[in-house]
Amino acid sequence: MVYSEKSLLGELLINGATREVLIKYFPDIFQQPYMLSFMKARTLDGLFHHYKYSKELAAAVIAELAAIPYSAEDTERPTMPAEFSYGQQYDVAASSAVSAAATASKWGIYEVTLSGPSSGNPFLQVELFGEFTCGDTAITQRGFYDGDGQYIIRFMPSAEGEWSFVTSCNVKSMDGIRGTFACGPAKAGDKGLVRVSNTFHFAYEDGTTYLPVGTTCYVWTHQSDELQEETLQSLKQSPFNKIRMCVFPKAYLYNLEEPSLFPYEGSKEAGWDYYRFNVTFFQKFEARIAQLKELGIEADIILFHPYDTWGFSEMPKAADDLYLTYITARLGAYSNVWWSLANEFDLMWAKKEEDWERIAAIIGENDPYRHLISIHNCMRFYDYSRPWITHCSVQRIDVYKTSESTRDWREQWGKPIVIDECGYEGDINQGWGNIPGHEMTRRFWEGAMRGGYVGHGETYLNPEEILWWSKGGKLTGSSPARIAFLRQIIEESPQGYLEPVQSEWDNPSAGIENEYYITYFGFNQPSYRTFRFPSGLQFEAEVIDTWNMTIEKQAGVYEGEFRIELPAQQFMAIRLTKVDH
Repeated sequence: MVYSEKSLLGELLINGATREVLIKYFPDIFQQPYMLSFMKARTLDGLFHHYKYSKELAAAVIAELAAIPYSAEDTERPTMPAEFSYGQQYDVAASSAVSAAATASKWGIYEVTLSGPSSGNPFLQVELFGEFTCGDTAITQRGFYDGDGQYIIRFMPSAEGEWSFVTSCNVKSMDGIRGTFACGPAKAGDKGLVRVSNTFHFAYEDGTTYLPVGTTCYVWTHQSDELQEETLQSLKQSPFNKIRMCVFPKAYLYNLEEPSLFPYEGSKEAGWDYYRFNVTFFQKFEARIAQLKELGIEADIILFHPYDTWGFSEMPKAADDLYLTYITARLGAYSNVWWSLANEFDLMWAKKEEDWERIAAIIGENDPYRHLISIHNCMRFYDYSRPWITHCSVQRIDVYKTSESTRDWREQWGKPIVIDECGYEGDINQGWGNIPGHEMTRRFWEGAMRGGYVGHGETYLNPEEILWWSKGGKLTGSSPARIAFLRQIIEESPQGYLEPVQSEWDNPSAGIENEYYITYFGFNQPSYRTFRFPSGLQFEAEVIDTWNMTIEKQAGVYEGEFRIELPAQQFMAIRLTKVDH
C-alpha cells in the first residue's frame, strides 16, 4: 500500500513522517488541533475539497506522501512471563486478608476486598474472579486492581437469599477464598436494571415502567469538584432520569481546558502507559455513578469518542481490550449503568466495523448482568439490527427532520428508539447547538407521539464558557420545564408509555385505539379539530397547551363526529379519554 489522496487523515497524522508533510503544507489547520479530531475520518481528497486547495498543491502533497513507506503498526499488549511469583507471602493458597460484609441488598453493591501484590503490573499480571451462587443461580464476576495492593470483586446480587462465593486467581493467596452473605430486599427506590419491555419501551427489573428522559453532559466528571456538585444539584431539580457522559476527556469547542485527572498513568507530553490505570480517576468517576443512582438517574456511559487530542481514541487494540475488561469489572455492578460503545462512532477513523463488533463482544463476555448497550452515530447509522444492540441510540442525520422519523426507525430495526441527539437548545454558532426551547420541546413531543424517546442538551453561551452539554453546571433553557410537563402526561397515560396509533395525514397521534388518544399539532395552529369515531364510543376531551403547560378540560361528552375548538396557536394537543359507563 501507498499513501494517496484516498488515505484517511488519521492514518497520515499518526505517522510521524506523513504528519510532518501535512504540517508543512497546511500549517493553519494545526493551530486548532481539537478540530483535527473529528476530521481524521476524512480522506486527504476530502480535505482538499473542503478547503478548496489548488490542484497544484494537492499534486505536490500526494507526490511527497507517496514517497514515504506505508506503515500500519498496532502495538501489541506487553508480554508477561508465563510463570511468575510475587514472593513467599503470596504463595499460600487462600491466605489473603479479606473484607466482605455479611449482608447485602438486592440490586445493590456487594464487594469482596482482598490484599495482594502491588509490584510488577497488577492490571496485566493478576487475573481475579469470583463465582457467586444462590440456589440455581451462578454468576461469575471479574475482579479489578484498586491500587495500594487492594483488589476488589464488585458484585450485584439479583435475588434475595443466602449467597456464597469462591474466588479464583493466578496469585495463590487470593485463590480459593470462600464466604457467604445474606441478601435482603432492595433499598427504597432501587428497582434494578432497566430492560427492554414491550419491544419498543423500557421497564426496571421490578416491572416498573421506565421512561428515558435524557440529557447530555459529555465531560461533567472532568470538571472541578464544585462544578460537578452544581451539576448534580441541577439534575436533582430537573426532569432528566438519564445522562450521557464520557469516560475519556473531550477536546472541542468551549471545552479546551486540560483536566486534572486522566484514566492512565503518564502524561500528554511524556506519553501514556495504556496498561496502567490511574485508580484515583476511576474511584472519582464511579463515585459520581453512585450519586446518580441515588438520584434515580441512569448513567449512559460513552466508552469511546473521537474528540481527542491525547490519543485515547487511537489506542492499540490490546489496550482497548484491557480498558474494556477493567471498566466492566469496576462499573458493571452498578444497576444504573448503560453501555454506549461510542459517541459518533463513524468519526473514529482508527476503528472499523470489526473493531466495534469485537468491543461489543468483550463487553458482553464481561458483563454478567446484561446492561443495555448501543452505539451512537454521526453521519451514518450503525446496523442496529445486530443482536447485541438492545436499543437504537440515534443522532439525526437530516439537518431538519429529526424525531419525525421515529416510527420509520421502529419499523426498520424493531427496537426502542432513543434519539439521544436531536440538536441542542442554545445560541452558539453551530446548527446543532442553536435551536430555541420551543423547537426542542416540539421534537420531544414529535418523538413521543411516534413511540420513541428524545434526548435533551443545552448550549447557551456564557462568559465562563460553561455549557451544559459539555461541562454541566446550571440549566438555563426554557425546554426542561416543558419536558417535565410531557413526562407527567406520558406517566398519566393508561400504559405509562405512548404507542403510535392510526393518525390523520397531517398530525401524529398516540395512545390506545378506541380508548385513549393524544393528538399533537406541533408548529401548526388550527382553530379547531374534527374527530370521527364509531357510534357508541364516548370521550372526554382536554386541550393541552404544551408550551404554557396548561390542560383545559372541555365541557360535556363527545361521540361519533365532533369538533374540538382550539386557540389557533402552535404547540397544542388534544387528549381524548374514553368514558366508561
